[in-house]
Amino acid sequence: MGNCMDTAAAAAAAPDTNNADPSKAASKTTYSSYPSTTKSGSSWTVPSYKDRSDLPTPRTEGEILSSSNLKAFTLSELKNATKNFKPDSLLGEGGFGYVYKGWIDEQTLAPARPGSGMVVAVKKLKPEGFQGHKEWLTEVDYLGQLHHENLVKLIGYCSDGDNRLLVYEYMPKGSLENHLFRHPLSWGIRLKVAIGAARGLSFLHDAENQVIYRDFKASNILLDSEFNAKLSDFGLAKAGPTGDRTHVSTQVMGTRGYAAPEYVATGRLSVKADVYSFGVVLLELLTGRRALDKSKPASEQNLVDWTRPYLGDKRRLYRIMDMKLGGQYPKKGAHAIATIALQCIRSEAKMRPQMSEVLEKLQQLQDPKYNVTSPQVDTRRRSSSGSVPRSPMRMQPSPRRLSASASPLPAAGSPLPACRTAQVH
Repeated sequence: MGNCMDTAAAAAAAPDTNNADPSKAASKTTYSSYPSTTKSGSSWTVPSYKDRSDLPTPRTEGEILSSSNLKAFTLSELKNATKNFKPDSLLGEGGFGYVYKGWIDEQTLAPARPGSGMVVAVKKLKPEGFQGHKEWLTEVDYLGQLHHENLVKLIGYCSDGDNRLLVYEYMPKGSLENHLFRHPLSWGIRLKVAIGAARGLSFLHDAENQVIYRDFKASNILLDSEFNAKLSDFGLAKAGPTGDRTHVSTQVMGTRGYAAPEYVATGRLSVKADVYSFGVVLLELLTGRRALDKSKPASEQNLVDWTRPYLGDKRRLYRIMDMKLGGQYPKKGAHAIATIALQCIRSEAKMRPQMSEVLEKLQQLQDPKYNVTSPQVDTRRRSSSGSVPRSPMRMQPSPRRLSASASPLPAAGSPLPACRTAQVH
């Protein structure tokens, strides 16, 4: 996580105006992960205080809800749409709450009989926890205003007493996480998903009022019936810097393994943090492994650390490729994506490319010259210990082993340093 002692000492004397319970924020999982029963990483937060020189003028809850252009559903309507939230309508659950399958009329948006009308996903917030309400309101704020083919569509919301719900378009393929780590995904599908997700991030970064997504990961990339990717879960989204500022200072929140090291260490957030997270997902697409996986040997648990020595080496790249591909991938295209990923995960944020540049490079990989599958790709299985196979051409020394301490982030489940950073709402 980096050395936070200086900022922690300064923050100790400042009032902590964030009343969120970190333990509740740490369990945050959303609609995007259904129907998964496992998490792609642990979410976490670091306490912070407000630097009032950085605070923008916030919109009230009333202003957000009245200007959202979304349908305000009643609780009764959503009960009817989901068969009263019966278990057989449940799509998934997580720290945020439960997600149910529902049906509404496509024209009037009124509840419809199960099996008729338009299918929707209804996310029901757990009533306890102020942080959950803040994230619910943030999602209404951003998805009520932002519309793009690679962002999940938010249809409406419900605010009834302690009940907070969100109604989304239904994404029949679930999340990228559900497919990538459980089932074979062809190279073409992986490239398609990467391009779609890059389009979504590029749209956010290039918007008139820049948006930093802040929680880009495989479980937040939803897939429609044709594997078109859409970004979901905007609960942690943040307005980007204005004027000549290069970043905003904010509470450190996100998911272990995906968060950029400079953001975790300092609380300074920029769009380049999203670029880093995108690079991690590219690595997941290449390897079929999670950003953090404690079931692997110590030197392979952190995906960034394990893959970095191989990404720029054409001859050794095959050692980290997903075995579920069965060798059916283009060596030239794989090396090109590895190169893009290596640029995205650079330690210095300013050295990472813009998402618009990443998108352009990925789109170029649709050219047939990058998609010729070579029969020379090694397809032999790794040993049960998880080690990579040696080259079939000649014996090579085993790959450099990285210590667990090389990771810029603490391992999942480890306590976080009491680093305090400035918070912006």
